[in-house]
Amino acid sequence: MAFVVEMGKYGIVGLIGTAVHYTTMAILIRVFSFEVVLASTCGAIAGALVNYVLNYFYTFRSKKDHRDAIVKFWLIAAIGWGINAGILAMNEYLVGINVIPAQLTATVVVFVVTFLMNRRWTF
Repeated sequence: MAFVVEMGKYGIVGLIGTAVHYTTMAILIRVFSFEVVLASTCGAIAGALVNYVLNYFYTFRSKKDHRDAIVKFWLIAAIGWGINAGILAMNEYLVGINVIPAQLTATVVVFVVTFLMNRRWTF
């Protein structure tokens, strides 16, 4: 039961972080003409900052030292960014579908991978 509750909370936090990610990405692409993968990566960093704080205090109610938890969190986030960038790059250079479906696919994959890793190791 705790697993399902935590996954639900992680999903809520993820939606908030994703809103920050997508908003940042859209502004960087539309206003500042950033390349898609770079804009998405910058958005992911902004979203990850929000996610760390909310997951630490809300989702997992962690008691771990921040120095330990944040290092693990950023390592897992880096893996997530790599997955995200890889999916978007494959889309941009090989498949060529609209960026939104590609980003949605990347988001789902990153959500599952990072939840499992953060639940088991970070918090």
